[in-house]
Amino acid sequence: MTRLSFRARVLIYLVLFALIPASGLLLGGAEAVRNTLPVLSGSKPWEHAAATGRQAIAAARASKLTPAQAAAVDAHEQVLSNSLEQASRVSYLASRAVAIAVAVAAIGIVLLALIAWRVAGHLSRQLSRPLSEVVEWTELIGRGRPLPEGPPRRGAPEFETLRRRMRKMASALALARERELEAERLDAFRETARRVAHELKNPLTPIRLAVASLRRASEGDNRLSEIVDVLETESRRLEIMARSFAQFGTLPEGTAADVDLVELVRAVAHTLHAGGVRVTVEAAGDLPLVRGYHDPLARALANIAINAVEACGEGGTVTLHVGRRWVSGREMVEIRVHDTGAGIPPERIDTIWDPYVTSKPGGTGLGLAIVRQTILAHHGTVAASSSVGAGTEIVVALPVDGGAIQKVREEE
Repeated sequence: MTRLSFRARVLIYLVLFALIPASGLLLGGAEAVRNTLPVLSGSKPWEHAAATGRQAIAAARASKLTPAQAAAVDAHEQVLSNSLEQASRVSYLASRAVAIAVAVAAIGIVLLALIAWRVAGHLSRQLSRPLSEVVEWTELIGRGRPLPEGPPRRGAPEFETLRRRMRKMASALALARERELEAERLDAFRETARRVAHELKNPLTPIRLAVASLRRASEGDNRLSEIVDVLETESRRLEIMARSFAQFGTLPEGTAADVDLVELVRAVAHTLHAGGVRVTVEAAGDLPLVRGYHDPLARALANIAINAVEACGEGGTVTLHVGRRWVSGREMVEIRVHDTGAGIPPERIDTIWDPYVTSKPGGTGLGLAIVRQTILAHHGTVAASSSVGAGTEIVVALPVDGGAIQKVREEE
């Protein structure tokens, strides 16, 4: 058996709710009219009074009456006849009024049914359409699909509030799913990086020892010294690669401390080998300290600054600006690293944070991935914007409070 739709059920309930009480009142009124009109008309008493009156008049006329008495009897007979005629008319109308009352009640019920149907149909649409839309949205949210755009269906204002909150909830769930997938992907990358770092470190120590022995043995032999130089350069490159994999494979460890990001940025800028690139540091006054891990943050900022310097040509400029920022009522310290280099094409800007993605010959593609991992471990944000031919800007924002760091350590 097919179940009625929600709108049909609401429509039937509303019609019955309006029609049954009103029909009862109309039918009850008609029945009351049918029972009370014969009593109010008084046809039976008037007939009895007419019969006895005629007998009294006949008896009076049988006796000898004076002209005045005869005239009085005639007048009484006339009044009695008129009253009896009026009573008959009232009785006739009373008998017809019952049928009229029933007909009026039937017409009223039909009109009431039509009005109730229209009103109930309007109310059912106002309820069923928004509810059907909300049910459809819950299915889309459960499947992880985007909610439809466009004007909302008609309904009470409360449904529009519900729609806005469902959109907000859907956005939050989509963001949570995205972060969960990203966390799983990064976990897989980190596990791979740890294994690669382990496999690289094991043979590196004997290789470096063997290269050192060859270096001593090659003294005076130019051809052998060149071979040893190549081996030493490549082994050093492997060591740097292993260190990069090891850094990406582990989150910041140790005890968090208060970090002065202004001093940290100045120290990073001082250690840069900028060549012909001009590096400037701009800092707002009275900035708060940030709770975090000094060494990982220093490596992350150095990586960003080195990339900015390498992106600039001779005479380029790299600007490091440190300031304050508020995000959703939360105080953060913001670091902007802007360079005047060639810029990054739009199709590549979203992939620069992915592991193993690099445009540098011999690069591991882990530099910016480590940067992002470090900033996210501090519950901060990092983003990039670029214009081809106009340069690139990396924006890092770190929360001032240490609650995020404690949460990271608890989750580990």
